Amino acid sequence: VTPWDYRIPKIRIATQQAESLQDYRVVVHIDSWDSTSLYPNGHFVRVLGKAGDLETEIAAILVENSISISPFSEAQLREMPVNTPENPWKMDTEEQACRVDLRKTHLIFSIDPKDCEDVDDALSVRRLANGNLELGVHIADVSHFVKLNSHADLEARSRATTCYLADRRYYMLPAILSADLCSLLGETDRYAVSVLWELDKGKYEVLKVWFGRTIIRSAYKLQYEAAQALLDRYLKVAEDIPELKGTDVKERQRKLNELTWAVEKLTEIARQLRAKRDLGGALELETIEVRVQLDEKKNIDDLVPKQPLEVHETVAECMIMANHWVAKKITESFPHQALLRRHPSPQQEFFTALVECAKAKGFKIDTRSNKALADSLDKAEDVNDPLVNRVLRSMATQAMSNALYFSTGSYSQEEFYHYGLALEKYTHFTSPIRRYADIVVHRLLMSAISKDKKLEQEEPLLSNKDLEELCQHINNRNKAAHCAQKQSVELFQCMYFKDKDPFTNDQCTADGIIYSIRANGVLVYVARYGIKGAVYLKNKEGHVISAKTDGTCEWKPGSLRRLRDKVICTTAGGGSMTFTLFEHVTVRISVISSRSHPDSIKLDIISNQPHKTQQTEPLHGTAATSKADLVQDVIRSAEEAQLAQEHARSITIRDEDREYCQTQGNSLYSLLEEIRELALLDVKAV
Repeated sequence: VTPWDYRIPKIRIATQQAESLQDYRVVVHIDSWDSTSLYPNGHFVRVLGKAGDLETEIAAILVENSISISPFSEAQLREMPVNTPENPWKMDTEEQACRVDLRKTHLIFSIDPKDCEDVDDALSVRRLANGNLELGVHIADVSHFVKLNSHADLEARSRATTCYLADRRYYMLPAILSADLCSLLGETDRYAVSVLWELDKGKYEVLKVWFGRTIIRSAYKLQYEAAQALLDRYLKVAEDIPELKGTDVKERQRKLNELTWAVEKLTEIARQLRAKRDLGGALELETIEVRVQLDEKKNIDDLVPKQPLEVHETVAECMIMANHWVAKKITESFPHQALLRRHPSPQQEFFTALVECAKAKGFKIDTRSNKALADSLDKAEDVNDPLVNRVLRSMATQAMSNALYFSTGSYSQEEFYHYGLALEKYTHFTSPIRRYADIVVHRLLMSAISKDKKLEQEEPLLSNKDLEELCQHINNRNKAAHCAQKQSVELFQCMYFKDKDPFTNDQCTADGIIYSIRANGVLVYVARYGIKGAVYLKNKEGHVISAKTDGTCEWKPGSLRRLRDKVICTTAGGGSMTFTLFEHVTVRISVISSRSHPDSIKLDIISNQPHKTQQTEPLHGTAATSKADLVQDVIRSAEEAQLAQEHARSITIRDEDREYCQTQGNSLYSLLEEIRELALLDVKAV
């Protein structure tokens, strides 16, 4: 059998079903590998389905990343509260007495994406009698329902995170909690853990902070687009807010004014919070999000890049503030047993590519600190092309490692720092429905509150050693979930273009911007579809791209010359064509199909001019308000492509290696390193 992952060689299995399993994806367990054999030995486990079918390809992605989608067990479900029309869930009287009731005193509402079911967080803001403001962040109280070491807790710990794919999600918790009793739905009473700050009415400095368990009733479940419309004073959006329907005109206007004031005030506070972090050197680090738009029959209708809105930043700043203050609280109470999230400072030598690239465009990038980097990136603006700044910001992340969870007892205070957010201490508290780390932090916060009140702790704390091991597990599961999400987006991108003729279908032609120069081509970002990929300027026959008089391209014999910020294609006839960093080109998008491996997107330059209809595409508009949509995703792709090309150039691949699909590594050790994690996966448990 040929593995899904091209890095793994063919696996020899013995089965009587060989003929019937042709063109099917199957799960195989590797049993042994004789040192004298080209192939490892394994055995057949189960069939995933026909190769190329959507459900089969999704199943393959889940298996490859060891993501469990098995149903929750009866033991786990028996621990869950009941909420049916016949037997509706009710709040416990004793529990209510232990909580602060905010239902009649606070206007609380959530702002989330369309069709969001697992609403972790809600917000509130109100003016106090002394003229100051009170900002509130209210988070679903998952730890109330999921007790330490219960069956549900052990399963949530194992999964560690909800896995979001392009068209579906796999919950960390049973649906009765994630989409119902823990979800902060509109006009529904819910248990919450709240953080309330009293802010002065001038510069919104924090005067007091309060942490505690509460009872809330979210008045509105807003979508981001509706909240942005309120912020823009487009009040006709009230017709699309379900909670405002059915009220008389006067009452409706009163509620609308009240809600609009709250959204505007939250945004005003968020701007101040962001400005303070900017002074400390906070960086804009965002990933590209492509939404798969499905029609009524669940067919792929379009690929839509996420449109950045100011209200996204409003919510994000409030969540960052809550996470920061909770991090300070739990670290203060438990200096050696708190779960935090750190983002180490990058090494200066890894900024070389960014500095050189910016210099080619006339910009100077200072990388001595996050503050200097943030300021110089802010100045590196091309008024004629906002994508230039986005590309530069993406390159700034080459030196940046991923943020990771850790136990405070395992690191020094200096290592707690979060470089990207410019915060001394940071954790994750605001998404306990979908992140197990947040549940741990909730338990720590409750223990800290009990400690302040000199009460007995509800649940024992994890030791530093146990907490550090848990953090490593969560980090690994988060990485797997991120890879699965990325692969699912790539799958849908391929499915979207696969049934389209790239030579006749207008949707297969788009504008791209060159963001990196390579020895045999360039890397291009297609903003319309959120696609990043290599474009080869020299083919296998030794021909290079050449421009016709009308700007379209063709292949001719010739050579390439790579310079710092451009690559020059020179034909045998003496003609030349130059591709420069940040230049816009027209690309044709097609799909390379594979019988065994995942399909992949292929990009070809068909014109050295920008796409003629680029103004009708959300090319620059998508980027205008968020300068760094490329930051993490694009640069990882660029870095991986660069490493792959440099590695391939340093190795001479034997013909027999290519024929038998052997690894491109130059030793058995490197091969084993490549497949170490995959070989140890327990595929039966997936």
